[in-house]
Amino acid sequence: MSSRRLSESFFLGPDVIEISRKLLGKVLCSRSPSGRITGGVIVETEAYAGAGDRASHAFGNRRTGRTAVMYRRGPVAYVYLCYGLHWLFNIITNVEGVPHAVLVRALQPVRGAALMARRRGLDKGDPRVASGPGAVSRALGITGAHSGESLLGRRIWVERGRSIPPDMVCSSRRIGVSYAGRDARRPWRFFIRGNACVSRRDLNRNYESN
Repeated sequence: MSSRRLSESFFLGPDVIEISRKLLGKVLCSRSPSGRITGGVIVETEAYAGAGDRASHAFGNRRTGRTAVMYRRGPVAYVYLCYGLHWLFNIITNVEGVPHAVLVRALQPVRGAALMARRRGLDKGDPRVASGPGAVSRALGITGAHSGESLLGRRIWVERGRSIPPDMVCSSRRIGVSYAGRDARRPWRFFIRGNACVSRRDLNRNYESN
């Protein structure tokens, strides 16, 4: 394994909120069937705390054919189709049986940026290339076929990148989970202050520094 890659231990901690925050600045990469590598700095995430989190697909220890992967030992990919249109990429964390997940909401392209832009039909350098969870998957060539893929293998992985200073890490409520009652108000969306690739920038004024 490349020394640049995060080790399994990074993903096995019990606090998915902390892991979600620490993923900012790390580099999510994918390899296409032809061997082309694309990747971007993670600039926005959301944490989902499993059985006790009403916003999680695993709330109440719900298990379906789709969500069974959430109960595997991390790190593995959980990819699901949203509104029948967009594949959303999540990183499953923690040990087997604990369905914690981190949704990767936005990247800043750094490897194979031209290919990422072509996949999105945008110009290289456009901040929208991987801004938003559906855009992340499309830019990296990730689909539902990757759900269950180990993030310690050759198709999808996370590299160390850099640590983000605490005063540059901001948090807000998660997006699109109003159905989750009091859990919808939890500040479990994290993003890098001022980064142009962060999605839903209209929410940036409703944040707290961490």
